[in-house]
Amino acid sequence: MIAYIVRRLLLLIPVLLIVGVVVFTLMHLTPGDPASVMLGREATPEQKDALRERLGLNEPIPVQFVNWFGSALRLDFGDSLFIGKPVTQALLDRAEPTGLLALYSITLAVLIAIPAGVIAAVRANSPLDRLLMVVSISGVAIPSFFFGILLILLFAVVLGWLPSGGYVDIGDDPVEHFRYMLLPTLTLGFSAAGLLARLVRSAMLDVLNEDYVRTAYSKGLVERHVVIGHAFRNAMIPVLTVIGISLAGMLGGAVVIETVFNIPGLGRLLVQSVTRRDIPVVQGAVMTVAAIEVLVMLLIDVLYVFVDPRIRYGAD
Repeated sequence: MIAYIVRRLLLLIPVLLIVGVVVFTLMHLTPGDPASVMLGREATPEQKDALRERLGLNEPIPVQFVNWFGSALRLDFGDSLFIGKPVTQALLDRAEPTGLLALYSITLAVLIAIPAGVIAAVRANSPLDRLLMVVSISGVAIPSFFFGILLILLFAVVLGWLPSGGYVDIGDDPVEHFRYMLLPTLTLGFSAAGLLARLVRSAMLDVLNEDYVRTAYSKGLVERHVVIGHAFRNAMIPVLTVIGISLAGMLGGAVVIETVFNIPGLGRLLVQSVTRRDIPVVQGAVMTVAAIEVLVMLLIDVLYVFVDPRIRYGAD
């Protein structure tokens, strides 16, 4: 197991290299000059040239990439062109809202999707099954930003029960923190729950038709024990995979949700940085999200061993 984890961590380097090449190339192909954006229209050509020289923008593109990627491996993404602080510090300052939003959303999605998927599978083709699947399809089909706007109109504008946007630090006021995070969590979690519920139902239907499940029923075990103790555990492998993918995807989906609900997280920082061509922040944010997604999938692979004892990585 330890050797497998080490190998997976080493594979993180080529993954980050590919991501780094893509984001670095795209940012440098984007029209616009960072020096002109920073200094404004009234800046002289001499001032722009001096700033490009100070930022290293006059170096050949391959040299710029090698210097940047070497520093990125040491978690040094350079300094923001606009915020006035190191990119690493800027990302850390915005990490809490995004991390908590993803954690709350995936927790809500799991709490909704797993019971719904199991019930739908056990009561397959019943009116309850059809109702649950219609709701789950709606979660997948409705764009998250549109669903978020509907929630704002209902709960913030019409009813006035919850704030329409903003963020309160959990350390300052936990109650207000959860009030401000409720609507974004519902928005992001509902979409993930729809996909996850359909997968749970599909996996459970496959397992419920296995011979060992029929044997458990023939031995007189009650349905609850068969479903939870035998069927659900064996259906967890694909479910865990989708949970990991959904959690990683929520970091990207937070870009839209944080903009809709005015949350000062990584997603909103990324949008602002793209708009004003703050290249170091964009590159650092994308690399950070890519690394987190790889680590999340590694964690899911490790959890496979505890869910299914037949899985062993030592012989790989």
